[in-house]
Amino acid sequence: MSSQPLLDVRQLHKSFGGLNVTRDVSFALHPGNRVGLIGPNGAGKTTLINLITGVLAPSQGSVWLKGEDVSHLPQPKRVKLGLARTFQITQLAPELPIHRQVELAIHQREGTVNQMFRALDSFHAVRDEASQILQTLKLENLARRSPIELAYGEQRLVEIALAMALKPLVLLLDEPMAGVPSGERQVVLDALDTLPSNLAILMIEHDMDLVFNFADRMLVLAEGALLADGKPEDIRRHPAVRIAYLGAEA
Repeated sequence: MSSQPLLDVRQLHKSFGGLNVTRDVSFALHPGNRVGLIGPNGAGKTTLINLITGVLAPSQGSVWLKGEDVSHLPQPKRVKLGLARTFQITQLAPELPIHRQVELAIHQREGTVNQMFRALDSFHAVRDEASQILQTLKLENLARRSPIELAYGEQRLVEIALAMALKPLVLLLDEPMAGVPSGERQVVLDALDTLPSNLAILMIEHDMDLVFNFADRMLVLAEGALLADGKPEDIRRHPAVRIAYLGAEA
């Protein structure tokens, strides 16, 4: 394991007026980590992710990517440094064909968005890369369809494809199963298995079976603070976690 983490969250704190919604949160992700982030409703999970990605500025503490303090960098610059996020609610262009959306994400990564409407023959590499991403996620047969035509589980796969087009070092999966019918969940699970082994992933998820099977480490947030950090089997037995969150499910 690399001595320098890809993502290093240091004593992160966020308050709105007198309300502390993130309280002294610290953790790190290294290459290949598969980490689950859980907590009851109102625990501060979304605020924490917004602080990491740059949607919100911290009141105190810092966020580091590859050894660089990015606490006050805007979201696009954090993406450039290797941080990508999928959303709890899909953020797809509903009528733009999937392959075009993936190609656009690659152009954004490469800084060639303003050139993308030149002759398409100029962008063989972009098209080939988009095709490979879609093939990896088993979306190649849907490439020329638009998200509005797809099942919800397939839409979540497209979101993952867009994130992978940014070539992230750290991927934040924000409730990848939100809204996905039970019959479509296996396709998302299979897709998660195809993600690069050196990618550091933080998954926020309410589906306990999914996140405990996916993660090799769990973070538990309660009232804005990190309540526990450990292996899934230890978190299941953790007395404070059982009381604060898992309850009978434990």
